[in-house]
Amino acid sequence: MSFARVFLAGALALMLLPAEAGAAGGNTFSPGYAGFSIRFKEEVCPYRVMAAFVLPGEKLALASVDGGAIGCRTVIPVGRLSRRKAHSWRYIAPVRPGLYPVEITHKATGRLMTVNVFVMVPAKKVKRGILNGYNIGRYPPVPEDKPPIYSPPRGFVEVTPALREARVSPHFTLGQFLCKAEYCSLNPYLVLRERLLLKLERVLEEVNARGRRAATFTIMSGYRTPEYNTALGNSRYSRHLWGCAADIFVDERPADGVMDDLNRDGTTDLKDAAVLYEIVDSLYGAEENTPMVGGLARYPENEYHGPFVHVDVRGFSARWGD
Repeated sequence: MSFARVFLAGALALMLLPAEAGAAGGNTFSPGYAGFSIRFKEEVCPYRVMAAFVLPGEKLALASVDGGAIGCRTVIPVGRLSRRKAHSWRYIAPVRPGLYPVEITHKATGRLMTVNVFVMVPAKKVKRGILNGYNIGRYPPVPEDKPPIYSPPRGFVEVTPALREARVSPHFTLGQFLCKAEYCSLNPYLVLRERLLLKLERVLEEVNARGRRAATFTIMSGYRTPEYNTALGNSRYSRHLWGCAADIFVDERPADGVMDDLNRDGTTDLKDAAVLYEIVDSLYGAEENTPMVGGLARYPENEYHGPFVHVDVRGFSARWGD
């Protein structure tokens, strides 16, 4: 079977993975827990679907958090899986960029988790700010007062038309995080961090727990290329450039492109952004949410957009905005 057919079959299998209950119009929200947790890279994932972003040929360790035995298989027979111990495996990513789902089975319970491994195009392929015709721009140098998280990304995910609806977590798809610049609509690339996805899922769960129904968040701004970010006049060190930030709002009733009336006072304004802001802020006190600490800000409506909230996972607390 040709690589193209194998890749298409894998992408189709991923896109047929159902959304969680409540994410497609149901009345009950499901957070999408797998019933067990897997540790990979620097993260702990409790969800039945999650993305992992790696470079060609990179080794990805997958281990059950509870120490229980797990089984692993590749959805498409590309890359190499090897069992290290009963509770851990190692996946060596293929050299060709693309999507390669890995299915994990918790032996004691039979529960399943899919880690959607996105093999990135290495950053060294960017020439003079251009990657395969896509205008990324140039990342700023890392000054002495900035931590290593401001180093240029290691690679970029190519978002083909087939992958725009690919799930990166239970309630989010890859295409939701695309740069919003007009030139980004053709042959786009992006950077996205697993920790941002984990944070957004946790916040979404809490929003629903507090009685504000949301199947997902509208992501007004996810990844931004340095080129686009400069055109907007934003900080050259915005965390959006590193796939660590999202400007979000709840847009369910009706889905009209602006924030819902979260405080139920009959109008949509900064007070609704304040409700979402407070929910995010309240999560920072829990020890299990410590890895998700980052920037938080609320913004009012203007002639271009409605109110929204900025969240990121920069690793330390930061607050600004109205």
